[in-house]
Amino acid sequence: MQVRWKAAVLSTVVAGGLVSLSLIPQQASAAPQPMRFNDLTKTQKRLISGFASAEVDQARGALAPKAAQAGPQRYGPATGTSGNFFVPSGSRGCAYTLHGDVNMDTDCQNVSDPDLAGRGQAQNETFISQDHNRPGNLLGSSNDYRRGDGGCFGYYSLDNARSFQDVATPSSFTRGGTNYAGAAREYWQGGGDTSSAFDTKGNAYFSCQLFNRGRPTSANPDLSSALVVFRSTGNRGASYTFPGRVVAQGPDVTGSGTAPFEDKQLLTVDNHKGSPFRDRVYVTWTMFTADGAAYIFASQSADYGETWSAPVRVSAANPGLCKTNPGRPIDSDAGGGGGAADEPAPAPGQCWANQYSQPFTGSDGSLYVVWANFNNAVTGADNRNQILIAKSTDGGSTFSSPAKVTDYYDLPDCVTYTGQDPFRSCVPDKRDNVSFFRATNYPVGAVDPTNPNHVVVTVGSYINAYSKESNGCVPAGLSPTTFLNLYTGVRTPGACNNGIVVSESKNAGATFTGQTVDPRAMPLVTQARGQRTTNQWFQWADYTRDGRLAVSYYDRQYGHNELTGASDFSLSGSRDIRHFANVRVTSSSMPAPTQFSGQFWGDYTGLAAWTGVAHPAWSDTRTPEVFTCPGSATTTTPPSLCIGTGPNRANDQEAMTDSVRVPTP
Repeated sequence: MQVRWKAAVLSTVVAGGLVSLSLIPQQASAAPQPMRFNDLTKTQKRLISGFASAEVDQARGALAPKAAQAGPQRYGPATGTSGNFFVPSGSRGCAYTLHGDVNMDTDCQNVSDPDLAGRGQAQNETFISQDHNRPGNLLGSSNDYRRGDGGCFGYYSLDNARSFQDVATPSSFTRGGTNYAGAAREYWQGGGDTSSAFDTKGNAYFSCQLFNRGRPTSANPDLSSALVVFRSTGNRGASYTFPGRVVAQGPDVTGSGTAPFEDKQLLTVDNHKGSPFRDRVYVTWTMFTADGAAYIFASQSADYGETWSAPVRVSAANPGLCKTNPGRPIDSDAGGGGGAADEPAPAPGQCWANQYSQPFTGSDGSLYVVWANFNNAVTGADNRNQILIAKSTDGGSTFSSPAKVTDYYDLPDCVTYTGQDPFRSCVPDKRDNVSFFRATNYPVGAVDPTNPNHVVVTVGSYINAYSKESNGCVPAGLSPTTFLNLYTGVRTPGACNNGIVVSESKNAGATFTGQTVDPRAMPLVTQARGQRTTNQWFQWADYTRDGRLAVSYYDRQYGHNELTGASDFSLSGSRDIRHFANVRVTSSSMPAPTQFSGQFWGDYTGLAAWTGVAHPAWSDTRTPEVFTCPGSATTTTPPSLCIGTGPNRANDQEAMTDSVRVPTP
């Protein structure tokens, strides 16, 4: 297949100027093609993040209407809490604790119309970072919907996570220019996918994805999107630079739908005082392009986030690892300039089906980027995929060829096993069929601060040492409709269950244990007895300063969670990456989420563990959703507030954390 590199419709701010890229492989004859949801290939539909797909589904009316709450009861303050999530308490607003777990967002819950549940109050995709030089200073963040749509909100703490204060990033507009029809400002309708980090001088950096919805959600046709970074200078995350500095953008003010879509960005800072790239800021993300691909890109800033380098493609070719064209045909209802015909594939050996990148650094200045790739070859009914990694030793200017970290098995096709949420994978329960929020397995890496050659990467895997053929969990290929994984034993108690595996390098990323070891034999982070037949997912990993690995995640090992779809949050720790101890973080189990029709609970969680006292960050569903009581707020009856009843009553999503010592065996 002869291809040429065709200029992509992507720009980045570099020393005040706009630089166009010529990095995307396309047919020489290809014209700009639509990039709306129905124009995506099956692979792109599979790879688009839960946050992005939730926005797409809301726009096209694909989220199911919310069922009326049976037997609602009048709202009253809950027991076991300090403070209240709805009624403010003095100067603390609606900050509260739930049996010791600390709510980071201090807003009072809005009362949303039933068809917009979640759109006015939820917090998900929680993240948290810690200033290594001022350990009591933490910065949480989330997709925060309090303003009536997704927004990038932060929560800073100066007392080691005992309390938090809210901060709204100034993200209403960025500077315009020729890319935006000459307008001085580009206004944004929504935002999310947050992450943060501190440098060695106490500055905090906050990453945010901004976007416009276009028609028919609004009357404005604008479909532009951008990745921006804000800096908090000297006040520990309490306020930020304005406007945000643009890392990458896809201008599309006319709503043509042909601009590449930037998705799932993450930020890190080289916060090592001895590093040759000390305080350099890095952002990586996925670019979905009209040729049917999804590539990983990176950009770096050497001036504290003021200006950003031209994006560099990280997911380069590797013919030994990237061999197949998964789901290449466009769906029959997709236009894309080619009707129902197959799209031409990129050149052989291109690693073009990628998502969920994460950048992280070592004390020697090395930058690692790890991500999930779907171009690996399989045989028969096997449906594994692979985690790849690339390394930069020159501050993010160039990267090594992708190397393999490990194989893994993604979560099962949701609609096949629950009847809900087509084109997404999820974590089905084993009985009640209330767990169908979109979820996927992703990698998280970290470098041992006591040894820069020691690199570890964690990833969820549905096939693992406790979940395999011998106990009834058998890979069964891919769904021909959704192109997502199928298994025998998904809803059979004791059979399939997701676990967190870990792959290790002791030579600075040159080789990993998972390169030659099957996921069925890989070490598990989730080693507790109760975790051998239950699901764990959405992990994050961090090292303590004395070299212990900490990993936090959602967990169904407690009570009857595996049957009911409830979950907890747990923390594991290890000194040798072979033996892990486990501790329960949440004080009680959380019901399956109901916001966003039960289909969206974020894409990831966060963890900061530098001091040895870990601060995991998760989205918590134990707080009930407050709604206007049926029959009230009429001409004859004043308004009153109700909550639902029963184990699956309507609930909120709250940004929570706690302070827990990292356990070790």
